[in-house]
Amino acid sequence: MTEPATTVTAGMVVIGNEILSGRTQDLNVAFVGTELNELGIQLLEVRIVPDIKEEIVAAVNSLRTKFDYVFTTGGIGPTHDDITAESIAAAFGKEAVYHPTSYAILEATMKRRNIEFTEARKRMALVPEGGEVIENDLGVAPGFVMENVYVMAGVPQVAKSMFKAAAPHLRRGQTKRSRSIATHLPEGTIAAGLEAIQKNYPDADIGSYPFYNTPGGHGTTLVVRSFHEEDLVGAGDGILKMIADLNGEALSDERS
Repeated sequence: MTEPATTVTAGMVVIGNEILSGRTQDLNVAFVGTELNELGIQLLEVRIVPDIKEEIVAAVNSLRTKFDYVFTTGGIGPTHDDITAESIAAAFGKEAVYHPTSYAILEATMKRRNIEFTEARKRMALVPEGGEVIENDLGVAPGFVMENVYVMAGVPQVAKSMFKAAAPHLRRGQTKRSRSIATHLPEGTIAAGLEAIQKNYPDADIGSYPFYNTPGGHGTTLVVRSFHEEDLVGAGDGILKMIADLNGEALSDERS
């Protein structure tokens, strides 16, 4: 059994010193990964890079040739460290220019709010030559797309808005589904049996995730992910049998 021909892949670049310093907790990876999976797009790699042009260029150029899509978050605001537009332009050997539609919207918005349209605020209309904007329902600064690279804001609510606007334009593949089984048995007890099940279902992703100090106590959640229903049934039922053979109990058995 092999992966379906309709597999579509993605990488992600999270941009920002504030993420690396721990000052800001990233929330975008979980959202983007979940949304992509629903579209049948597999998020296979995530990189976190600082606000350094060379680092952004290197990460984007590496991932955009490796995967069908790349999504970036962060660095498209008006301040000096918002260098994503210039960096993406450099990755494609282009200049960053003012997108005429975005510029006009920004200019009109600033005028309506009686706010000076400074050079800093104009930066929010920058896109690489040939880039197209991604609409932003929560503000005036748009994201943009350059070939297979989708550039979004770092603020989670705004990133979500931009992703929703971009999603209809993405090519869809087959969706991976999952089956999650929880037990009080610890990882060390189930390790050997789980390895044997993985060998029997090489096309499935099987992982174990311990949990501690929950209302139900300690234990392990075993997750099977696959494109193929037979993997979810076979590997999942194998896990249930393994748990029973080890005198354990399945606390839950859920599909998603």
